[in-house]
Amino acid sequence: MRDYFVSRVKEEIQHISVNGHHAQRLPGLASISFNLIEGESLMLLLDMAGIAVSTGSACSSGTLESSHVLKAIGLPPEEAQGTIRFSFGTNNTKEEIDYVVETLKKNVAKLREMSPLRAKRKKK
Repeated sequence: MRDYFVSRVKEEIQHISVNGHHAQRLPGLASISFNLIEGESLMLLLDMAGIAVSTGSACSSGTLESSHVLKAIGLPPEEAQGTIRFSFGTNNTKEEIDYVVETLKKNVAKLREMSPLRAKRKKK
């Protein structure tokens, strides 16, 4: 399910990066950085749609600081702040993944449209 999810996100949402090793990773986790948005905002919108996710990494949960792990792998602060951690279990279905991806696409587009980071990038 994680691989199906990551594949769809990579195909359907621009300006993202999948964090971590592409082969040696835990089967139920995906860490994705969404450029030009704040992860906390995306997390709240997903929560309102019934989707539970986390920002950053497990190491930094409960803080507003960027994950030291994400910093250590070289993510710039703005990418670390736009990172969401998705967890999958054996009971997740393809239909649930499809719902998450569709909801994610809609909310990422919404946040990017209003992002002050987007406005700064356009001025350059």
